[in-house]
Formats: sequence, C-alpha cells, structure tokens
Amino acid sequence: MSGKHRKTSSGRKRPMVAVLGTGTMGEAMARNIAAAGLGVRAWNRNRARAEPLAGAGATVCDTPAEACRGADVVLTALANERVVAEVMDQARDGLGGHPVWVQTCTVSPDGGRRLAEEATRLNVPYVEAPLLGTKEPAAAGTLTVLAASPQQDARERVRPVLEAVGSRTVWLDEVGQPSSLKLAYNAWVLTTVEGIAESLTLAGTLGVDPHLVIDVIDGSGLDSPYVQSKGPRMLDDDLDTPSFPLEAAEKDAGLITDTARAAGLHLGIAEVVRERLDRAADDGLGRADVAATYRVSRQVAT
Repeated sequence: MSGKHRKTSSGRKRPMVAVLGTGTMGEAMARNIAAAGLGVRAWNRNRARAEPLAGAGATVCDTPAEACRGADVVLTALANERVVAEVMDQARDGLGGHPVWVQTCTVSPDGGRRLAEEATRLNVPYVEAPLLGTKEPAAAGTLTVLAASPQQDARERVRPVLEAVGSRTVWLDEVGQPSSLKLAYNAWVLTTVEGIAESLTLAGTLGVDPHLVIDVIDGSGLDSPYVQSKGPRMLDDDLDTPSFPLEAAEKDAGLITDTARAAGLHLGIAEVVRERLDRAADDGLGRADVAATYRVSRQVAT
C-alpha cells in the first residue's frame, strides 16, 4: 500500500489514519483499517510491537508526532486516560493539519470530558469512541463503537474508520455518555465472569462436576457465548492467551465502582468483583485472561 490517499468510488479521498498504540486492540484495528484501503501510520511505545503492521501496508513511525503528520484521523488505543493525554501531548507537533482525534480507551465519563478539553487545547476535533468487544471481534472487525462528538462534521470524517473496525456505531448526544454506557456494559461483563467463576466453584465444592454447570446452562434462556467461552477456559486453566486481560478488567472495575460512588451509588456486586480482580492481580495474574478470577474464587472457597 502506498502512503497516498486512496479514493472512494465517488472520488472522495479516503483518510490517512494515525494509530497510536498497537497492543491487542490497536494492532487489530490498524490491520482492518489498512485492509479497508485506508492509509495507516502506526506508532507504539515499544516499536517492535508495531513492526508487524508494516507487512499489512502500514508505515511504522518512531514518535507520535511523526505518525500524526499528514493524518486525517488520529486513533488512540492506549492503556488509560493518563497515558492517552501524555501521548497526545507528544503528538502535538504533528497535529497541524487538525485531524479528528478518535479516542477508544475506556475511561470514566469525567475522563472522557477531560480528554475532550485536551482536544480543544490541541485544536483538533474530538470523537469519544470506546469499544464493545475484545480480541476476537477486534480481529474480525465486528466491534461495536459507542461514539459522541461536540463537532457534528466529525462524524462523516471518521465514518470510514469506524466502519473498518466495527460492525455497528451507536452515536450518543454528548461526550461522556459513551464512557458511561461502556462502564454499564462492562459492569455486566464482569458480573457475568464472576458469576460463572462462582457457579463452577460452588459445584466443585459440593462434589458436582463443574462441567455439568456449563452443560445445563447450554441452550437455556440464560445461556450466552460468554458462558460457553469463559467457562471451559476456567475449567481447563486455559488463561495464558487473554482475549480480555485481567489487568484491563481490574482497571475497568475500578472505574465502574469509583464512578458509581461519585454518583452516590454503592454497587454491591461490582465492589466484590473489584476485590476479586485486585486480589488476582496481586497474585500475579494481571496478564492472564479475566477468566483467571476463577482461581481466586477457588482460593476464597478454601
């Protein structure tokens, strides 16, 4: 792929996209953006993590500013709000063309608004765009994007990028709302994971084969692909290739409970899940799949 802008069938140029952060999610999105015929300039703090993208047609850059130079869209896929803000500050000298900044990291609603204020200081349009989905849908390009922007024209500018990385985009009215919805969604995800872990632990403690729990749920009204995916991984102790790293889940659990407390809520289940994930991370399981919470459930049981 050349570094030139490609054009759509209508003759409009397709955007050049700077992808800042090429971990599990960023790398998969960069590949799908390149596969859609868009130009990609990729940067990662550890350059070796970005190098494989050169084979997909991306230009691998040494600094965030270099990656952003000439870009129409800047997509950040980084660890947390602090890192996002730091990297965008490092990119400042490359933002002269006023690219639209698409921010995909899970942050608090206040964090989303703070990053929007940072975009104003950087003089770039801003799209808050947290993602629903993990490693597998990211690779397949079937993520759901929750989005909002204070600039209406930014929607059309980022449309080809969002279509490349996801199968659905849900536009909300105000910045902060996508992050609120993402935290509500992740509260359910983490509750489900912990629920599976505790059900399997209970069955085993009572002398019943835990595999039967998954079997009787299969095809019932409470079945889900998540149960059928995470449950067997827990029982097989197949946790070393994470689709959702436990350290990321721990971060999200903290955001969920802290945001709820700030709103005057005490979320009982979410608080317990946060404690379990904190304990699992302390036990050295941060880089394992979030299903590793099952190990902690068994420890608690004994």
